[in-house]
Amino acid sequence: MSQSVRTRPEGSGQALSEAYDTALLDLDGVVYAGGSAIAHAVESLATARSGGMHLAYVTNNALRTPDAVAAHLTELGIPTGAEDVITSAQAVARLISEQIPAGARVLVIGGEGLKVALRERGLEPVESAEDDPAAVVQGYGGPDLAWGRFAEACYAIARGVPWYASNTDLTIPSARGIAPGNGAAVEVVRIATGADPQVAGKPLPPMHRETILRTGAERPLVVGDRLDTDIEGAFNGEVDSLLVLTGVTDAAQLLAAPPRHRPAYVDADLRGMLTGQPEVSEAGDGFRCGGWTATAASERLELDGDGEALDGLRALCAAAWTSAGEGECELDAGKALGRLEL
Repeated sequence: MSQSVRTRPEGSGQALSEAYDTALLDLDGVVYAGGSAIAHAVESLATARSGGMHLAYVTNNALRTPDAVAAHLTELGIPTGAEDVITSAQAVARLISEQIPAGARVLVIGGEGLKVALRERGLEPVESAEDDPAAVVQGYGGPDLAWGRFAEACYAIARGVPWYASNTDLTIPSARGIAPGNGAAVEVVRIATGADPQVAGKPLPPMHRETILRTGAERPLVVGDRLDTDIEGAFNGEVDSLLVLTGVTDAAQLLAAPPRHRPAYVDADLRGMLTGQPEVSEAGDGFRCGGWTATAASERLELDGDGEALDGLRALCAAAWTSAGEGECELDAGKALGRLEL
């Protein structure tokens, strides 16, 4: 993928599962939500896998171990080995291991996933700032993480111990709705110390590097639901991405996306991996996809025609992104989107 400014979604004459050798799949909002599989996910992944596509699951959630994630996916009907799961805990553990001596102690503010990843890199997890740690690492520790754990991080950081974070996602989806994520917890420590951590998770390069090292992917496709982690991570790694609309991103946010948040492809759900993608072409002053034509007027986006709703959205993306150039589209899209049943 070129790093030139993307002004429209790409087309593909092949099914994406054939055009790319490896799918780098986000989990929450893509494969499952609240612990249950998202509609069409299980059968779509099975079809892609049977056609020869390697499936890897890439998550910023550092709480669970790869073994636990793989077991959960297998229970949902998606046979998965621990080697097919890449977590931000693994990415941050590698980052730490490259900067401190082998066998050094690391103060862990988080859960079992971080501890397992650190041990894999030959580092010793510890619980207290009094254990003479060479680094502090912070990752999502679940809703019951004690407030005192943040104090331990602060004590060590105040002494000059380097601080690392698995990721800085401000929110995390739960069965009851949106909850504070590791990024919110990182802000607590940042406010108290005035320090800034080194961060490994999506959308930053350490996570992409970890994923490529572990999968050996040569032509990967990032599949995600978040513009600011999944799609931006693909942009930073200079690989293509598929946005699915089963998670946190809605159509209006997609139209307003700046270049680093613009996916190569957009589809309703994981069935989009199994099909080609329609071309978006110029049509006079606008853009056509399927039976729809979208244009950017002085104050709003306009949409004419009929057909598949996703084709209308793709045409609107082209009009919005072309109008915005290297910025964010601020044109009113409400009326145009109101014509689509998304």
